[in-house]
Amino acid sequence: MTLEVLTPDQKSQYREQGHLVLPGRIPADILAKLHAEVAKYHEQARGLTESTDEIDLEDTHSPDAPRLRRIKLPHTHNAVMRELMYSDHILAPARDLIGPDLRLHTSKLNMKSAGFGAAVEWHQDFAFYPHSNDDVLAIAVLLDDMEMENGPLMVFPGSHLEPIHDHHVDGVFAGAMDLAACGFDMADAVPLTGPAGSISIHHGRIVHGSALNRSDRDRRLLFYEMMAADAFPLMGSMTRWNGIEEYNERMLCGAPTLEPRVESLGARIPAPLPTDNFTIYEIQKKLRARSFEVAE
Repeated sequence: MTLEVLTPDQKSQYREQGHLVLPGRIPADILAKLHAEVAKYHEQARGLTESTDEIDLEDTHSPDAPRLRRIKLPHTHNAVMRELMYSDHILAPARDLIGPDLRLHTSKLNMKSAGFGAAVEWHQDFAFYPHSNDDVLAIAVLLDDMEMENGPLMVFPGSHLEPIHDHHVDGVFAGAMDLAACGFDMADAVPLTGPAGSISIHHGRIVHGSALNRSDRDRRLLFYEMMAADAFPLMGSMTRWNGIEEYNERMLCGAPTLEPRVESLGARIPAPLPTDNFTIYEIQKKLRARSFEVAE
């Protein structure tokens, strides 16, 4: 039997509020390796004039002053980040929350460098990839101390129990909500803060976002997004896979299934999709009502 790592109170908090922070979850030696890997990506970005399949550049990037906002799918090209993804540092709390059979959706390293790191407008992950049930979550590894001044992830507790809100502009999926129009007040948002080496967990339906990093400290989050193996993508979602064999290769632990668990919980299909570079940063540029400043 796999030993549970979350307390009953922690599991209750996740069910009721949709988020958790677990301090000190990642050992110091692994954290140091992650920092070294991030430094390598910064060196790779020197001389780049545009984003690559692995590195997404800030709008304010220049070849002699690299500014990165995301490392795309690091589990596919970084051994350290892939190994961590399969470890119990990540998977044990996820198993406690959504069961023993877990499938990967995606990975990403969102980077907010000191003084300019890009904001991410308010959204729900489930709006991007609706599934047959909502045992869907994201685990974020805090690579830096996370405090209010350096643009932490912020959530609206309990919003995972509400409907999926409209993320469209002029009928096209824009990957973000008009916060006020959806009845939310920024004053009610809670920051997911903690020391480097902590992890945060948030439900796939929770409303979340983050402001610019105006501090003199970096703010980097390594995300592993996953779901229960019996949560299957709905038609029109962003999930793209070629046959059940490829989909089963995404299993992180446990056993796959061909029997979706279907729950009546409400969803929106993220379509039609914009035709340009489909990252959350690019599609959110279509918004007319923004909650956060834009980097200059």
